[in-house]
Amino acid sequence: MVTLALVLVSAFLHAAWNAMLRTEPDKDRSLVGAVAVAAALAAIVGGVRWALGEVPFGSGAALGWALAAGVLEWAYFVTLARALERGALGTVYTVSRGGAILVIFPLSITLLHEHVDGFGVAGALIVLAGIVISGSPRTANRGAVTWAIVCAFAIAGYHLAYKAALGAGGSSSAVFAVALALATGLNAVRIRGVGDALRGRWVRIVTMGVICGSSFLVLIQALETGGAGFVLTSRNTSVLFAVILAALIGERPSRAQVSGAVLVAGGAILMAW
Repeated sequence: MVTLALVLVSAFLHAAWNAMLRTEPDKDRSLVGAVAVAAALAAIVGGVRWALGEVPFGSGAALGWALAAGVLEWAYFVTLARALERGALGTVYTVSRGGAILVIFPLSITLLHEHVDGFGVAGALIVLAGIVISGSPRTANRGAVTWAIVCAFAIAGYHLAYKAALGAGGSSSAVFAVALALATGLNAVRIRGVGDALRGRWVRIVTMGVICGSSFLVLIQALETGGAGFVLTSRNTSVLFAVILAALIGERPSRAQVSGAVLVAGGAILMAW
């Protein structure tokens, strides 16, 4: 019950910072700034927990998986910005999060030996139907859908890397701090002029970064107590939050976007059952 509550809180926060990013004029640079803030937040939390006696990394493998998660986080941030530059929040969010479910579903069974039953299979098929409807060429930008699909693989990858890091003895906050620090560094090399682009918008960027960081900190806390498959599938009920927030920021989610989000959320719940 605690795990599910953590997942739902993380889901809402995640949809919220994605909605904020969708309204940014320079999504790439805004994302870099927000990720840097999120990394700083994670480092502070990790430092406090370390000072209180928590061991950041119990093994070299934990650190290695944290670094792998950082590379995958970087890929996620890049592809997310590309997708949101081209398409609506409802479509991008539904396709990327739903696609991640379909990617991680067989991997969590094969690599992490998580249980699967008829509910899981039926849920996966419903999620697939939601993705097809939401990403239909008749109602969605093809470029946005393509980037969202690539984003889905990055999402699935960092979830598995985080779970492996925690299983190898890593502290949740330390793992996240290292991963985001690496992602921030890679982004800084890739993009120049972040400070100039964000001048006058620092309050909004800091807010977005705090929400982003909080979302991921709560997520990996949930991963400490729940299976990767359960946590990811449950968290992707956030597609419903995304559709609601899309309407609040001025978008008009189409019937296909709403239907796709409902199917992805319903399938995720069925898989988590």
